[in-house]
This record gives sequence, structure tokens and C-alpha cells, in this order.
Amino acid sequence: MGHSHAGHSHAGHSHDHGDGGADQQRRLTIALAITAVLLVVEFAGGWIANSLALLADAGHLLTDVAALGLSLLVAVLSRRPETPKRTYGYRRLEILAAFANGSTLLLICALIIWEAIARLRHPEPVAGPLMLAVGVLGLVANLASARVLHPASHDNLNMRGAYLHILGDVLGFIGTIIAAAIIWRTGWLPADTIASIFVTLLIVRGAWALVRDSVDVLLESTPAYISLGKVREQLEAIPGVESVHDLHVWTVTSGVIAMSAHAIVREPERHQHVLEHIHDAMALFGIQHLTIQMERQEMFEKEGHRHA
Repeated sequence: MGHSHAGHSHAGHSHDHGDGGADQQRRLTIALAITAVLLVVEFAGGWIANSLALLADAGHLLTDVAALGLSLLVAVLSRRPETPKRTYGYRRLEILAAFANGSTLLLICALIIWEAIARLRHPEPVAGPLMLAVGVLGLVANLASARVLHPASHDNLNMRGAYLHILGDVLGFIGTIIAAAIIWRTGWLPADTIASIFVTLLIVRGAWALVRDSVDVLLESTPAYISLGKVREQLEAIPGVESVHDLHVWTVTSGVIAMSAHAIVREPERHQHVLEHIHDAMALFGIQHLTIQMERQEMFEKEGHRHA
């Protein structure tokens, strides 16, 4: 009948990022420094070589610098402690950063394809050897950045957004190197433009997934890997629970899954026993934050009338 909580003891889980947050900051700082230096080199090389592939990558690198800077800022802010006003602290900022990064990537991709189509109609001379040299340098630098960011990109949308930006550059430089080699050996100028289109389409896939996942979190959708039906089955299989309603499962931020539900439990003396079972059952789904309201059937009927 009361409003009970399970799983808020935070055993084994804390809002404090601890060493993980410091590690993310370190990785992002290294990647940002590498990308900023490479941006200057590639823009100059692309301008001199008149290579759309290089200039496209330079534009992408400019967004990378902004994206990595934003990700670093979010990583710093998200370590701030909770306050009475912001009870989850600033950790949800990482979702906004991921959405901004993904959206920016999609916009840049559209602009590159637009310019590439124009270049296909009117190919321009390209300095193949210089384009190749800058491409190799960029590939090596971005592989180093990708290696730094990859370990932290699996369970954090903010880090994943930063990593996707760098991965897009890796693919871009591979395309640039191939195009430069073709132009150098054969003089076929459309190779530069075709390479930029191909790489851009590869980037779109990752960017769209990032935007989709961040929007799902902002809309408090049920995580894709959790079946709400199975959660309900587990809850209603617990002795003493007659039924469950108003069931919600959502992602607060990366790695923090929450659930709320109303459970019909007629005998008040069974509440603690039921709560302990619910906590154990939901741990199987990776759900750490539980809010369970125990009710008798009469309360359920009253709620149903109120919401009708």
C-alpha cells in the first residue's frame, strides 16, 4: 500500500564516476590534441592539392574538434555530485552530447554529398602525391586516436559519439589514400569525389544509429535489449504478487537503467519479502534503480477510476 523503493542502496553502483570518469577525460584530451593538430595539416594539404576528399575530411575534422571538445566538457561536468535540484547530477548531459554529435555528423555528410555531386559533373585537377602523403599521415594519427577512445566507447553514448567521429575520419583517410593512388597512377579525377561519397555513406550509418539511440534515451524508451513482457512475467511470478501495472523501464543515462511499477500485494506483511525478490529478479536484467508501489486490489480499482 505504501510507496517502497528497492535497489537504491547503490551497492556495487554509484553515481560517482570515480576513476572511470578521469579515464574518459584523459582519453578525450589525447584524442582532441591529435585531431586539432591534424585539422591544420589536412586543411592546408587539401587546399594546396585541391582535393575534395581531403577538404571534406578537414571539414569533418573541424566538427570532430568541436565534438571532442563537447564530449570532454560533458565528461568533466558529469562527474559533479548530485544536488537537491539535479538528483542525478549532470550525467544525462552525455545523452545530449551524443545527440548533438550524431546530428552534426549527418549534416556534414549531407553537405559533402552535395559538393561531391557537383564535382562529378565538373572534375577539377588534384595533386595526387600530396593528397596521398596527407592521407597516410591522417590515417596514422586517427588510428592512434581511435585506439585511445575505443576501450571507453562500448557502454557510454558520449564516448561512443566521440569514437564514431574519429572512426569516420579513419574511413575517410582510407578512401583518400585509395583515391590518391588511383589519381597518381591513372589521372582519373572522379576517384577523389567517389571516395568522398563512399566514405560519407559509411559514416551516415553510425551517425544515424547514434542519433536513434540517444533519442530513445531522451524519450525514456525501454532499452532494446530488455523485453518489457519478460520483466512483467518475472515480477508476476514472485510469490505474493497478484499482478503488475503501470510498468516502466527506461535508461537514465549510459549504464543506469531504472524501473517503476505498481504491484498488487494483498498481505502487507509480505511487502519486504516481495521487495527483496523483485530486487534480485530485476538484477538479472541489469536494472539497478527500482521504485515499486505496493497496492491492494482496492487501490488498483481506485487508480483505474481516477485515470479513466
